[in-house]
Amino acid sequence: MFDFTFHNPTKIIFGAGMEALIGAELNAAEIKKVLLVYGRNSVIKSGLLERVLASLKASNITCSQYGGVDSNPLISHTREGVALARREKVEAILAVGGGSVLDESKAIAVGALTEEDVWDFFVGKEVTRALPVFTILTLAATGSEMNGNSVVTNAETRQKYNIASPHVYPKVSILNPELTHSVPLNYTAYSAVDAIAHVIEGYFTKQPGTHLQDRLVEGIIKTVIETTDLIMAEPSHAQARASFMWTATLALNGLTPAGIGEHNFPNHMIEHALSAIYNIPHGAGLSIVMPAWMKWYVARNPSQFERFAKEIFGLDSAAAGIAALEQWFVTIKSPVRLGEVKIPATDIEAIAENAEGLARQWGIGELYTRETIAEILQLAV
Repeated sequence: MFDFTFHNPTKIIFGAGMEALIGAELNAAEIKKVLLVYGRNSVIKSGLLERVLASLKASNITCSQYGGVDSNPLISHTREGVALARREKVEAILAVGGGSVLDESKAIAVGALTEEDVWDFFVGKEVTRALPVFTILTLAATGSEMNGNSVVTNAETRQKYNIASPHVYPKVSILNPELTHSVPLNYTAYSAVDAIAHVIEGYFTKQPGTHLQDRLVEGIIKTVIETTDLIMAEPSHAQARASFMWTATLALNGLTPAGIGEHNFPNHMIEHALSAIYNIPHGAGLSIVMPAWMKWYVARNPSQFERFAKEIFGLDSAAAGIAALEQWFVTIKSPVRLGEVKIPATDIEAIAENAEGLARQWGIGELYTRETIAEILQLAV
């Protein structure tokens, strides 16, 4: 184990109907005016928005609403939200939705307290403060409900970049697994891929010798696979939905990388280029990138890949473990080839050029050059 500091300030309220408590939680934080951010029509059709507004009203909390967040949230829409938050002089941001809504809400929280363009914080400016963020989660995948990350896309520059700051950890996140029962099966699959990707990055790129963290990662991956299989067979499987929701949260709340030392996120780096250019679902992009990257990277850490094969699938070779994960992606109908999402092989050079910029920003550009990224993507043709 390497030295580390672990601190996660987010309060989690988990259970059926717990969204009714949001008014009381905001009251306890002495917040009286919020900007409620959501996606499209699903929170309206489900009645969730109405229940949330009723809770706010019962606690005498004033609310301005801002809908229309895209599945890959856009900086243009974020800027409009920032302007609204400033104009309405809100005291907090309340995100009601999936990871995309939470990510944009965090960006609005940052932008609301500065006169500078919020995009500046995605290209290197340090976040020093933000409005408090509260969340009600409707889709388990990104872990944004319990971390300090935010990812948005600049459609003009075709850059999908992130903020990582302790200032945007949610103060309170409410997780009602019943809200996820209506999530379509394709997005359930993409969510499963995303959760696995969150833990697999550090698992394979870290220094050796952190066996406890390895076991935590393996437990998360096995639980994701088991619960996803149950959900695919029975979409409203209550126990599977609940376990999946909490597992996805644990996958990116800082627990699994604590003590593992230096590691990086090459799969996310490459995928951000895919979804920035083609606007495909993040999880769909990851299921294409991950097996290709694993095939390219396996020679750099063969013992860990062999462990993965044995612990996750009961297999005896690194290659068999990679093939088994790729086949599982096929089984849950998440794409594993660029052509499945209509990305031609002739675009690989452009994708690699896009990803190279993020690789440099993340400090891994020496290993992940444009040529290397193109080589990895060729394995996904």
